Amino acid sequence: MITMADLLTEQPFFAGMRPPHVERLSYYARRSVFHAGARIFSEGGHATRCWIIRDGAVRLDAHVPGRPDVAIETLGPGAVLGWSWLFPPHTWQFGAVATEPTLAIEFPGAELRQLCVADPVLGYDLTTRLMSVVVHRLQATRARLVDTDR
Repeated sequence: MITMADLLTEQPFFAGMRPPHVERLSYYARRSVFHAGARIFSEGGHATRCWIIRDGAVRLDAHVPGRPDVAIETLGPGAVLGWSWLFPPHTWQFGAVATEPTLAIEFPGAELRQLCVADPVLGYDLTTRLMSVVVHRLQATRARLVDTDR
């Protein structure tokens, strides 16, 4: 039987993470499914969770005043969806829509924040990994917005 810790270990985001930390994170994880076309969250909404995409695709979008929402990036298997739960005011910075049936591993934000405080070594590792996701998304956003101005 495949455990949640096994599923997490298979994900690139957790590569090199200490096994006891992966095990602790697995206690908070649950399987999640999104149907094609489902809006997962909207920009500006309250951010309460995050996901690792196992299969499928999710499009990130951003609101640009006076224009239709701009597609920022499409995330596929192995990608992290949602980091806004970690940083106050816990508001989604982008929107997200499943573009095809999507299987994911879901984590509750409040519990992960508590875990980060209780275990600073795990918290530092998780925060560092999430910050690399944030930097990548901001670079993708900038590139996409520059393209829309042309």
